[in-house]
Amino acid sequence: MEKQIIIAVSREFGSGGHAVAEKIAEDLGLAFYDRKMLDEIAKEKNIKIEYLEKYDEKPRKIILSRRVGNYSNSIEEILAEMQFEYIAKKADSGESFVIVGRCAETVLKDREGLISIFILGDREDKIKRVQERTGLDREQTIAKMKRHDFNRKHYHNRHSDKKWGDSRNYDLCVNSSKLGLDKTVEVIEAFIKARISE
Repeated sequence: MEKQIIIAVSREFGSGGHAVAEKIAEDLGLAFYDRKMLDEIAKEKNIKIEYLEKYDEKPRKIILSRRVGNYSNSIEEILAEMQFEYIAKKADSGESFVIVGRCAETVLKDREGLISIFILGDREDKIKRVQERTGLDREQTIAKMKRHDFNRKHYHNRHSDKKWGDSRNYDLCVNSSKLGLDKTVEVIEAFIKARISE
């Protein structure tokens, strides 16, 4: 691609947003960044990956954290800042890529090639998808979905002046339950191609 394109995908847990983002990256021949960026950060900072994974995309624990000026002792916030720095460096390099979560649509909001997408889904479809992936029973699945979306929402809203999932804050919002994942990919790719050709 001649000009830089960055596709930032936010998603509800169980919506298939991660799989959709991965397929878009594959189809368009773009680099794909998700939680695996922690591997590079851990290596660069000489930190155990297991330690970072515990705090990935989690809201800070208010009772246990303090902020003085621009400095925080919250591991969640320190890791978030590391990831934001990583994302910004990738964008500064001129690379085109797809990224999942991590407030990328906020971190990169001034980038000309940014396309932000939010993927949601119907509750029953999300429950079914999570159950198929995890083998959890219905009650455990619902609890897991609530916990993940709670964490994502609070993490996002802490680091962004926009609200997580508010359609006004994204270029495109798609309910993956209406078309299924393959057709959702097609619709999003058509939107991306239309934006690129502007």
